Amino acid sequence: MKLLFVTCLSDFKADIMKIFHEAKVKVFSVTETTGVKDEHDADLLDDWFGNKDGEYDSLILFSFTPEATAADAMMRIREYNKAEGNKFPIRAFIMPVEEASY
Repeated sequence: MKLLFVTCLSDFKADIMKIFHEAKVKVFSVTETTGVKDEHDADLLDDWFGNKDGEYDSLILFSFTPEATAADAMMRIREYNKAEGNKFPIRAFIMPVEEASY
């Protein structure tokens, strides 16, 4: 069993749901979050009026799933990122599950 952990902009929810469906990730959780990318200029005069430009509506999706299913989802996410060439790619991680309570 693996933990498939994915982060993406909220705008990509339909795309990641399609990827999960195609990879047969049948049970997963979705959490809304705020992603932050701090790219402020070191010179305070150039960044005098602070704003929330570096905050993004994002999602965290995770699933405890068989290794083959997680690998299939990862392959599809890599293909999606390559095809889209987006500044904000979908980020995915596969982590081992050493023990479970069930």
